[in-house]
Amino acid sequence: MKALRYWKMSALAVTIMLVAACGSSRSMSSKSDKLPEQTSKKSKKGALLADSIEKDVYLQRVASNAQTTRFITSKVKFCVEVGNRQMTLTGNLKMKRDDVIRLQLMAFGFVEAGRLEFTQDYLLIVDRINKQYLKVPYVQLEFFRHSGVDFNMLQSLFWNELFQPGKARLTERNLKKFTTDTGVDNNITVSFENDVLSYRWLTDQETARIKMANVLYSNYLRGNYQLNWDYGDFKANNRKMFPMKHNVTFNTPDKEVKFEMILNNLGNDEDWEPRTKLSGKYRQMPADEILRRFMSL
Repeated sequence: MKALRYWKMSALAVTIMLVAACGSSRSMSSKSDKLPEQTSKKSKKGALLADSIEKDVYLQRVASNAQTTRFITSKVKFCVEVGNRQMTLTGNLKMKRDDVIRLQLMAFGFVEAGRLEFTQDYLLIVDRINKQYLKVPYVQLEFFRHSGVDFNMLQSLFWNELFQPGKARLTERNLKKFTTDTGVDNNITVSFENDVLSYRWLTDQETARIKMANVLYSNYLRGNYQLNWDYGDFKANNRKMFPMKHNVTFNTPDKEVKFEMILNNLGNDEDWEPRTKLSGKYRQMPADEILRRFMSL
């Protein structure tokens, strides 16, 4: 019964972390890689990347690593840590390009306990155990309205890609707004600034592969929020490399959530319904109830 009792803690933690997609003033880094500090000293290669042509060529290499398939599906092991509470669940990840991101959380490995579904227009949270759900358009979520965070950004984080708020695709003109800087250990940092949000990606200079994404939201009244998304264990998927390990840390001014997602049996299954349909037995939960439960964890 422990899995049934705590699955909602995992679902809420994952949901709030992905919806907010930002972080705290505390610095965050992966276990093996760190985003470089801003400095006036640059290596020779860094100086070359500062040149428009060199920078554009490298950014095109990073962008070209994006998946070409429309579907990504996988079995998943979820590990969630909120404060001193930890929970491990199994489940499924199903994604359709430009349409939906679905996380299914399983109890005992075979019973679906909960479901998170992100579409272009709304977020759906389903509690299978208690027959409850929350379906809310992004326009009703204050953070989405004011920060510029949208479905395209969430999709890019899951798909290990560069992104620019409000853009479904990155053109050569969009890429020119990004900057590059050389870090340590053969890494190059790609950066983009947008009002209250700052974005940085740690990339491998040799492969132009994204190893980490970092999003910082700064607000004088609300404080700073930060999301750090590490990628590892890349495997081939339709001639492109895709990360099998996703380690995510989300910090608010007073809370830290850690979320690990380990994929296995990666595939491109198209035989599934991209929209969840619920029977009349389900009762809709108010959004403030979800937030209240999360803050009480």
